[in-house]
Amino acid sequence: MERPKPDEIHSAVREFYARKAQAFEKECCGSGASCSCSMPNNYPAEELQTLPEDLADVTLGCGNPISGIEIRPGETVVDLGSGGGLDCLLAAQKVGAGGRVIGVDMTPEMIGKARANAARIGAANVEFRQGQIEAIPLADGEADVVVSNCVINLSPDKPAVFREMFRVLRSGGRVAVSDIVTRGPMSPSVAKSLESWAGCIAGALDVEEYRSGLLEAGFADVSVTTAGEGSCCGSSQPADGLPFSALIAARKPTP
Repeated sequence: MERPKPDEIHSAVREFYARKAQAFEKECCGSGASCSCSMPNNYPAEELQTLPEDLADVTLGCGNPISGIEIRPGETVVDLGSGGGLDCLLAAQKVGAGGRVIGVDMTPEMIGKARANAARIGAANVEFRQGQIEAIPLADGEADVVVSNCVINLSPDKPAVFREMFRVLRSGGRVAVSDIVTRGPMSPSVAKSLESWAGCIAGALDVEEYRSGLLEAGFADVSVTTAGEGSCCGSSQPADGLPFSALIAARKPTP
């Protein structure tokens, strides 16, 4: 079986998450090729208490990048693969009325879901743009912070994503990404499965490859922290070759 082509991967991912936008089924990576496993301890109760209770179910992430980075009032935050918009809405509370949050997603159904969720709570400082994360629909240096939750692993061209993240950040801008990674090579049969690509498993990078990809794109201070036993797909000591959830942080250097 040949590795899927980039267009095939994009189509499979778009179809998979269009279905999720309609159903938001609660699965976990251990029970199938899906990363839709937002576990309650990814989002402490105090973070969610200002949002309608059902909004906690509109994430298909593998962690909580919003808790993994300081977001300041007045900043512009970009969420790559914003899905139903939960991370955007949490970031919107941190940037306040003087800041902006921009969610980017390639699935029209997810964009519609996210816009409806933002409208429900009157989040006027949030907008959602349709686009691919390999070509982020933002101007150069428009963002202070880039976050993402279990999405970059879905991309068939991760170096392009890393370069785009670097481009849209201002000097000194920061990155916080929750993602699925491995230690050691992924099984070739899994890496060639479109279902596993759509479920954020087959596209997982080796953790050192992820780190080097960010450094090659120009980032500094790259760190990778295992999400721990509370995350889906992971434990505090992940086995070689198996996917696990991690928080990846980085910074765009100042001149």
